[in-house]
Amino acid sequence: RYDEEYEDVPGSSFPQIEINKMHISQSIEAPLTATDTAILSGNLSTQNGNGGGSINVALRRVTSAKGWGELEFGAGDLQGPLFGLKIFRNLTPRCFITTNCALQFSSRGIRPGLTTVLARNLDKNTMGYLQWRWGIQSAMNTSIVRDTKTSHFTVALQLGIPHSFMMVSYQHKFQDEDQTRVKGSLKAGFFGTIVEYGAERKISRHSILGATVSVGVPQGVSLKIKLNRASQTYFFPVHLTDQLLPSAVFYATVGPLVIYFAMHRLIIKPYLRAQKERELEKQRENTASDILQKKQEAEAAVRLMQESVRRIIEAEEARMGLIVVNAWYGKFVNDNSRKNEKVKVIDVTVPLQCLVKDSKLILTEASKAGLPGFYDPCVGEEKSLKVLYQFRGVLHQVMSADNEALRIPKQSHRIDADG
Repeated sequence: RYDEEYEDVPGSSFPQIEINKMHISQSIEAPLTATDTAILSGNLSTQNGNGGGSINVALRRVTSAKGWGELEFGAGDLQGPLFGLKIFRNLTPRCFITTNCALQFSSRGIRPGLTTVLARNLDKNTMGYLQWRWGIQSAMNTSIVRDTKTSHFTVALQLGIPHSFMMVSYQHKFQDEDQTRVKGSLKAGFFGTIVEYGAERKISRHSILGATVSVGVPQGVSLKIKLNRASQTYFFPVHLTDQLLPSAVFYATVGPLVIYFAMHRLIIKPYLRAQKERELEKQRENTASDILQKKQEAEAAVRLMQESVRRIIEAEEARMGLIVVNAWYGKFVNDNSRKNEKVKVIDVTVPLQCLVKDSKLILTEASKAGLPGFYDPCVGEEKSLKVLYQFRGVLHQVMSADNEALRIPKQSHRIDADG
């Protein structure tokens, strides 16, 4: 708006927020035979009070191990009937081609279209694409995409009508549990210049949340929020301003970060923690009888080990060898913030001493719950093995993770007498 228009608008000091466009699309695939698949898709959209939609039906047939073909029919209220033919073919083990022919019927007549994509695997992680479009928005496009375990890089060049542009984008993949990714891109052409940057992160088992800031001339500043939930995608583009305002860029960058970290700490983490507790409780209820049976079997095994352990201890004492003083297996709680949690450990001193041979104890990289005399006291939770042992008359102590290999005695386990 012009500055004069704000003078007559009450409450104009507050920004106006409006939704001027909405779009929804859905598609399903239904296998008919081993080689035939039916695809049904549709979409609805509305912009500034005017709406429209379309529905498409396609039949795909796998013709051989090297290719497939697809027939498509579509219709909508904004555009007339659409007939399409798509063909995919592997030319060589490293090269394939895709061709899409379409006939769009409208009030202006028949509009034919042809799109051909030639792709080649340049190396283990790099693909090269050459695309030619004729008819509807004719263009020639070439791109190189390199995708590795830690990064994704794309460079593209397009010459066409009405848009010609060059685009470079880079995405870094962090090797963390939340699959965090940060990305940035630069796109310049006859329509202007656009710089985009953003990040995405896994917030639950099936959900990925991402946000991207788009700064361009003459497009202005926009914030794009995307949520992927299983096979569904929710996309919220928020247009902040038509001008390049530093304040808009700042709020578009800092605002989502503040909201995300607040929601992650106050809502997401407590929800996931409660969900995990419910799953563990349900798992414990389902395995309660099994745990009791395993416990009884372990106790019976320990009783049978008593005589063997007595002889092993006598032999180790005679040579000042390895004697297990105490050993515990299960879930240990050391954090003061979790001191109210119940400690779930079992005494495994006798089973461990029984495994001592020639003053050595060696455990492989596997769960200790499967060892003779052991059982799992806390199914589904992280467990550790804590051992206090004596070697050459000196006390040693070690704690190892459940699936971690363990070899004792070791000098690093020695307890400092001064401590």
